[in-house]
Amino acid sequence: MEATLEKGVAKRPLPLDNGDIASTRGRKHAGEDWSLEEGSGAENFEVFQPTADGVNFRTVGWIWATMIFLKMTFATGVMTIPSAMYSLGAVPGALNIIGWGALSTYVGVIQGNFRNRHPRCHSIADMADVVGGGVLRELTGALFVATWIICAASGISGASTALNALSDHATCTNWFSLVATVCIVVMASIRKFEKLGWLTWAGFASVFTAVLIVVIGVTLNERPAAAPQTGVFELGYHAFGVPSFMEGVSAAATIFASGAGTSAFLPVISEMRNPRDYKKALYACMSIVVASYLSFSLVVYRWCGQWVASPSLGSAGPTLKKVAYGIGLLGLLVTGCLYVHVSAKYIFVRILRNSKHLQANTVIHWGTWLCCTVCLSIIAFLIASAIPIFNYILGLAGSLGFAPIALILPAWLWVHDHGDWRTASPMKAVAYYLHWLMALLGVFMTVGGTYGIIDSVIAAYREGTIGSVFSCADNSNSV
Repeated sequence: MEATLEKGVAKRPLPLDNGDIASTRGRKHAGEDWSLEEGSGAENFEVFQPTADGVNFRTVGWIWATMIFLKMTFATGVMTIPSAMYSLGAVPGALNIIGWGALSTYVGVIQGNFRNRHPRCHSIADMADVVGGGVLRELTGALFVATWIICAASGISGASTALNALSDHATCTNWFSLVATVCIVVMASIRKFEKLGWLTWAGFASVFTAVLIVVIGVTLNERPAAAPQTGVFELGYHAFGVPSFMEGVSAAATIFASGAGTSAFLPVISEMRNPRDYKKALYACMSIVVASYLSFSLVVYRWCGQWVASPSLGSAGPTLKKVAYGIGLLGLLVTGCLYVHVSAKYIFVRILRNSKHLQANTVIHWGTWLCCTVCLSIIAFLIASAIPIFNYILGLAGSLGFAPIALILPAWLWVHDHGDWRTASPMKAVAYYLHWLMALLGVFMTVGGTYGIIDSVIAAYREGTIGSVFSCADNSNSV
């Protein structure tokens, strides 16, 4: 099926199957090679089409995409891993960072390959529809939104912590959370990923610089800032930890969540000028993320041990804490902005797909978009206020959300497109069953990780580590 060109703009031909993603279900796509060059058949099934009249979403290059991916991934994760290392120990913690990072990169490859074989797929929910039907699509879509809103809550929590640290807890934490939420709504309401590009550059630079300041700062202190400043104290650094089952699973879930956000990369692919460049952005992003997580976390844990602040930007003492949070505040806000944006974009496309309003500047277009960003930001604010401890929010996102959509479903996607490998050569058969093993790992992380995090949250409330819901208490330990 050929696309026609008029004034250099590709016109969408009538779809082969009325535009219904589900109608492709059951077809064997393994081995297909659909070119996404302009005018080819696959290009016509992209959710966003080049247009001269409405909103042209297809404007993101692969370098811009790399920075968006980096900002989605490198932010909240790097500030929680040192605490997880205390439970696991330096060596198992480092192996977890490398192992989960490599697996998340591979999951990104699976999703990218599947998406390019099935170019109608704008999101992970569309992919679920291809392999499992409408019910699985709705469940996956709901889980996708819930996961990223939990992550957005971590951005709000981090920003409120920063404002508390900078002001020495000048007012109720809920007010700081509200201010952060308003800022996130404004930024997240920018419709196109391309227009968010400069924010992602600035946000990544701010967080990276803030973390680097803390990493250098902790090495200059005679003892951790949170440790007793006189007398003998136990650093708590060990090469191999001896955690309980719940502690180990919770720590692993936290590290896993720090780099498992590849499902959020998929909507960005739909706005890339050439979706085939996705892997360049993926490999560049994950290489930087894993290297940074590994080096920064090992240094902070080595010098702070059990006295790592949560988030870890407060680990170098009160002065450097203010410096780090002052520099990193923009990055924390941009993180929340991206998480709200990607969730809102999924709902927005889900509502307006195949309608003229999707790429037209109509009242319905703008009303739908703004309603999505505002409502999701409010939900994120409520979650941040209910679970005001940074590490627990990220751990909950990892076990309850990322494990199903970043382990179980990607394994299913691969099996769907490579079903013939089960009876092929021995090596292909091994690869086939290893992907089912990956799905079982996802089930374990979902059940065990969620139980561990919930148990930790209940214990923290019981012991007074966490204040009451909507508490005004200082979450930066500044006063």
